[in-house]
Amino acid sequence: MARAKTQAISPCFIVSNVDQTIAFYRDKLGFETRFREPEQAPFFGIIGRDGAQIFIKSDKAVSPLPNSRRHPFMRLDALSTRQTPMRWPPNLRNMAAFSAPLKDTHDGLRGFEIRDPDGYVLFFGRPSPEAP
Repeated sequence: MARAKTQAISPCFIVSNVDQTIAFYRDKLGFETRFREPEQAPFFGIIGRDGAQIFIKSDKAVSPLPNSRRHPFMRLDALSTRQTPMRWPPNLRNMAAFSAPLKDTHDGLRGFEIRDPDGYVLFFGRPSPEAP
């Protein structure tokens, strides 16, 4: 019997401000707004680019807590697989603030990291050719 395929997985980030987060991902990374509730002063949203998407939620009683703040060795909050990491559109490469430039990492990946306004780190890349 054929196994059902997983098409995508979407991380859920608690953010300080949904509008601010939507603006960052839209303006710096070319994401689109797929959903926001309510339309004015939203507390929830879904942003995406191609097959990747992120659920975002704000709650005044809960602060964002990226993995890197929990433990220094858990630096990534999401990974977006890209076969050619630097084929990112040049205008977005210039606009986004890389928290780590294109490189081969110690854990077998090749790509770059971007940190969003709440400190979540997204890695765009692929396994390094030298990885086992």
